[in-house]
Amino acid sequence: MKELRLMKGNEAMAEAAIRCGADGYFGYPITPQSEVLEYLMAERPWMRTGMAILQAESEVASINMLYGGASTGKKVLTSSSSPGISLMQEGISYLAGAELPCLVINVVRGGPGLGDIQPSQSDYFQATKGGGHGDYHLFVIAPSSVQESADFVKYAFDVAFKYRIPAMILSDGAIGQMMEKVELSESIPRRTDEEVIAECGDWATTGKTPDRERNIITSLDLVPERLEEHNHKLQAKYKEIEANEVLFEEIECDDADYVLVAYGTSARICQKSVQLAREKGYKLGLMRPITLWPFPKAKIAEYGDTKKGILTVEMSAGQMVEDVRLNINGKIPVEFYGRNGGVIPTPDEVLTAFEKHFI
Repeated sequence: MKELRLMKGNEAMAEAAIRCGADGYFGYPITPQSEVLEYLMAERPWMRTGMAILQAESEVASINMLYGGASTGKKVLTSSSSPGISLMQEGISYLAGAELPCLVINVVRGGPGLGDIQPSQSDYFQATKGGGHGDYHLFVIAPSSVQESADFVKYAFDVAFKYRIPAMILSDGAIGQMMEKVELSESIPRRTDEEVIAECGDWATTGKTPDRERNIITSLDLVPERLEEHNHKLQAKYKEIEANEVLFEEIECDDADYVLVAYGTSARICQKSVQLAREKGYKLGLMRPITLWPFPKAKIAEYGDTKKGILTVEMSAGQMVEDVRLNINGKIPVEFYGRNGGVIPTPDEVLTAFEKHFI
């Protein structure tokens, strides 16, 4: 049955993983996402659903455990924060190359380097451009509330298994730590071994039997022409995802002359900025990308013909703004306002930046 609780974003993602029938979690503590692991250990889901929980020796170990679990067709996930995700990049590339569905949660903190433990959005490039080696993408979705943090766990798993692609929830330290009312979905039973074989038996390592050949999972292919063919297959899949899985939200955009583009915590801030702007007579709207990859290219491109200008707001030195400018293609001005190092912009700061650039 559905249930209302007051929870942190990190706790909500952990509980959502249990309720969506996840088979295993492998992770390592790092602020500001440690509550994901702490909540799972405290809840002891191995007693509730049989879900395995393991604190690995490191982030490198946890991502490789994820590779092993995903290879068997099981629903597995990990979580970390910025420096920890950096350590996982080789394994994430392996998962993408082997076409293994899984979920990676990044609760972003300030950087570069160890930085601090405050919220940031400076991992956008890493998440959306393929932070590891090779030509690959992750399905990347960005919540802006505790409710979405919970809802996106099952959604990300569904997309991951639909396309056999690693998925990432790109949260941040503010959403991970804030507490809000969240409606938790009803629990889904974990799949039986028979159901896993029926669903994933054509690719997963579910064992060899007299009536079923074994599958071999690898991202290695030493024949260049065959590896090229595999890359073509991946690129075709990515185009299919771009055509079918884009999500975004528009607020007060229908009559807007100008649009703010922001995601996650920045989008929450910008909602108030839009209200303040409207009170001053400015026709300002907000476009919130929900999927960061695939990015809502077509919708952004439309603004080039219908709006007078765009201000991109990020908790970074400016990363998503490059994708906005690319898709506007010079038709209208695209400006940027950002704060760095874990500083969260205020609605008044955003409004002042908007006035500076456009009024």
